[in-house]
Amino acid sequence: MIKRLFLGVLLVAFTGVAAHAGVSSPSSALTLKPTKTEAEAAVLSARFLTRFEYDAKPLDNAMSRKIFKAYLKTLDGDKLYFTQADVDRFASLRDRLDDAIWDQDLAGPFAIFNLYEQSAIQRLEYARSLLKKGFDFNAQETYDFDREHAKWAPDEKALDVLWRKRVKNDWLRLKLAGKDDAYIRKTLDRRYKSYIDRIEQLDSQDAFDTFMNAYAESTDPHTDYFGPRAAQNFDIAMKLSLEGIGAVLQAKDEYTMVREVVPGGPAEKSGKIHVGDRIVGVGQGVDGPIQDVIGWRLDDVVSKIRGKKNTTLRLEIIPAKTGLDGKHEIVTLVRKKVTIAEQAAKKKLIEIKDGGKLRRIGIIELPSFYEDFGARRDGDPHYKSASRDVARLIGELKKEKVDGIIVDLRNNGGGSLTEAVRMTGLFIKTGPVVQVRSSNGSVEVQSDDDPKMQWSGPLAVLVNRGTASASEIFAAAIQDYGRGVIIGEPTFGKGTVQNLIDLDNYAKGEGGKKLGELKMTIAKFFRITGGSTQLRGVTPDIAFPKSGNEKLFGESTYSNALPWTHIQPADYRPVGNVKAVVPMLEKLHAARVAHSPGWKLMVDEIVAFNKIRDRTTVSLDYKVRLAERKRIEAMEKTFRMRHKAIEGDKTDTDEVMLDDGLTPGERSIQEQVKQEKAADKATDVMLDEAAHIVADEVRLIQSNARLAADVLPYHGKSAVATRR
Repeated sequence: MIKRLFLGVLLVAFTGVAAHAGVSSPSSALTLKPTKTEAEAAVLSARFLTRFEYDAKPLDNAMSRKIFKAYLKTLDGDKLYFTQADVDRFASLRDRLDDAIWDQDLAGPFAIFNLYEQSAIQRLEYARSLLKKGFDFNAQETYDFDREHAKWAPDEKALDVLWRKRVKNDWLRLKLAGKDDAYIRKTLDRRYKSYIDRIEQLDSQDAFDTFMNAYAESTDPHTDYFGPRAAQNFDIAMKLSLEGIGAVLQAKDEYTMVREVVPGGPAEKSGKIHVGDRIVGVGQGVDGPIQDVIGWRLDDVVSKIRGKKNTTLRLEIIPAKTGLDGKHEIVTLVRKKVTIAEQAAKKKLIEIKDGGKLRRIGIIELPSFYEDFGARRDGDPHYKSASRDVARLIGELKKEKVDGIIVDLRNNGGGSLTEAVRMTGLFIKTGPVVQVRSSNGSVEVQSDDDPKMQWSGPLAVLVNRGTASASEIFAAAIQDYGRGVIIGEPTFGKGTVQNLIDLDNYAKGEGGKKLGELKMTIAKFFRITGGSTQLRGVTPDIAFPKSGNEKLFGESTYSNALPWTHIQPADYRPVGNVKAVVPMLEKLHAARVAHSPGWKLMVDEIVAFNKIRDRTTVSLDYKVRLAERKRIEAMEKTFRMRHKAIEGDKTDTDEVMLDDGLTPGERSIQEQVKQEKAADKATDVMLDEAAHIVADEVRLIQSNARLAADVLPYHGKSAVATRR
């Protein structure tokens, strides 16, 4: 997916790992220049991409044109800053970006980035000037906010018209939320000024990363370039641990604020760091000078806070409870290794009343297939990995005498291929799990060789459109072995394998360079049946209503996605025949949801949400928009009343969430966290229905020994008969 430089997005970072050497204050230069190191990283990346990429393409004029298009889309995908005249000005670069990389002369790409910065600041200053006059909301005009397929504005005057409507819509949203003109002027002026500040903080690395990702993603949707900052964060995401203070930070206005305090981390243990605190200064060691960080970009502040474990730092904070005028406090902390528990596998139990019996269904939620490669390589017996955590959770669920297990892979974007293979092995004895074909056509079969199974009873895997890559490998293997029921939406359709290349290992000359990393597509993976998950994904055995996300993301939305293909099946034998019970489960499911108020409510909300989301144009007439808002409010109140009738006191019928006109960074952090926790507690209708389906399976196979022997692997009836 092409990544854009969205202005005003919620900036969140996790504090940890090594400090950024030499950072003293954020850069504000508007004329950025490439460094020799960046030029070297570009040509080294090109050598890998043109030789070792799975579907390697030459870096020539044809690729240059693709890069040019992708680069402009990344910088200005909604065509808000560049005019057609600007695009024409750089037209000569269309066929020369390949030369820029090979010749290590990145002046052209940087010139485009500099123009983006200058144009964006100019546009935002124009937006601020419009606030002085206000707007006529009786005029019958509309604003088209979806400009992905729009043409470039021909000139500055046309951009003025576009931005007038854009700012007018920002004003109108706040007006509809009940804000007065003074509040609106102050809020929007602060918003646009904040955007300008962030643009002025963009540095050479930002420019280079943006250009290189335009190149990388022009070769393949899942090939990426990670600059030093991004590489560090990717490493943290994979191993789910870091060395720091254990706090999630967020940018808000000029401040870095605490968004979350991680349980068990130094910040939490100190008792002195709380959600909403503002960090205004950072000092290294017990007596090092405290450096003012007000106005800094978030990742620069984070780099000051991250550091080696057992080292000391001091934070100057303004406590959330005192407000901006409160007394500053100095908090001394010692950095430690912190585990990001929120992103690790978790379990819970759902109890289903089935006639006169109570079925206990264990749920394992897995956000990603993580693995601490470094700790495993170094022989750490406690290294973090998804399969190890899931194995432990299965053991705990078995002690709780569960009847069945659901592995919830919704929105699991993948991760370690090896972990997907190991986790499949928790549910089968031995056998192939996935076939990997390299660019030269050779096929490697990756298998589970450990005969020990963690769970042999009823199993389901819950998936949706966000289930991708390694998650699809696991779901496909469970389906192909007949081991479990796949429930939910068709998955993402990512059937390619990426490898991470540390460019520093291939740099010439002196060591210590920071060239970044290349995440490059090197192979395609195939199911053991011979088919691929590429483009088609995994089709559930029992389908749930689609959310509509297939229009927005997924492999099929990429213009340069690799095609679906197939190879010879692997030598495997199904261990169960879940399809024997699926028709009965589908029938029971259909009958149940046909009379389920909660299911009908969920479907109605999906339809209503998609109808609103599909709109690309809004009126700028106050009366028209007010009438629309009242219709939405009435609809939301109806939905809330229906939730109340179903869930009882768990739902507050007075809390109707309408557009408040604010960006995430303008809202109270405490209120955001409160709403997120409330959302986490809301009834998960799809998960509950999946639990009912597994409970149905348990009942069916417990009452039919022949069916149990057909459906369950290895030992049939005894799998459920002896566990209670």
